[in-house]
Amino acid sequence: MSAGLDERGAMTSKSSQSGSAGALDRYVLVTPARNEAAFIELTLRSMVSQALKPLRWVIVSDGSTDGTDDIVSRYAAEHPWIELTRMPERRERHFAGKVYAFNAGYERVKGLDYQAIGSMDADISFDPEYFTFLMGKLSGNPALGLVGTPFRDESMYDYRFVSIEHVSGACQLFRRECFEEIGGYVPMKSGGVDHVAVITARMKGWKTRTFTDKICEHHRKIGTAQHGKLKSRYRDGALDYALGGHPLWEVFRTAYQMTRRPYLIGGLSLFAGYVRAAIRNESRPVSEELVAFRRREQMRRLRALFGGSRRTPEAA
Repeated sequence: MSAGLDERGAMTSKSSQSGSAGALDRYVLVTPARNEAAFIELTLRSMVSQALKPLRWVIVSDGSTDGTDDIVSRYAAEHPWIELTRMPERRERHFAGKVYAFNAGYERVKGLDYQAIGSMDADISFDPEYFTFLMGKLSGNPALGLVGTPFRDESMYDYRFVSIEHVSGACQLFRRECFEEIGGYVPMKSGGVDHVAVITARMKGWKTRTFTDKICEHHRKIGTAQHGKLKSRYRDGALDYALGGHPLWEVFRTAYQMTRRPYLIGGLSLFAGYVRAAIRNESRPVSEELVAFRRREQMRRLRALFGGSRRTPEAA
């Protein structure tokens, strides 16, 4: 069988072109970017060094005003698979905006003949084999619908304890069929967009997996001051309620967070956010089906925990 290398560095053959099992090498990426001039060049350098490059990488400038567009334009001029598109400036900043930007990029790639689609942040970096590795994981298991790796900033999850079924929003790579079945990302101003996508994929019968063999570096430091961390914990608690987290799960998650910095008060802030949302009976932006599915998963994990598993309620 004849084979060669295409301009992205991917092996081409009759079997790969027909999309046969075990031959996933065609992927596309979308990156929403809002004022990321400080870090986006690190992401661009990582991508141009990839052994397996995407068919298309659309970077959506979400009203950036800091020179992000100029940096991306320089790379796009040299690499035809990089495309810059721009959203109009907007005053309000919320998590739904990232989905609107992603969808603008998705419109630019959905007609291409790809096998996987990724959402990637504009402030991460990784090694040259990163996407070869992720595509290989999708190739090796047809049941996998979504894959990713841990990210590292000032801290990093300990995956001896955190569920490897959760895939960080820093870089989520979906099998095309999975992404289309879940209906893409749901715009939610309160956050949890990436989390809902992961849960929905499992609810639809797909497997999701974080592979700890590799990591990506996250360069934008967030929540470094104690004030920021407490506020973030409180928001996390409110989001846990919004996404249907089980009350018992939240109790154990609170207890676990009390053992981590900021000690005690961090866990209490998490619980306060959940309880306040529950008392106010705040509306949930997700379906009852997803709430029920998520709670079943959480209860299974608690039973596994008390049955001898070492996993703890860090990530739902």
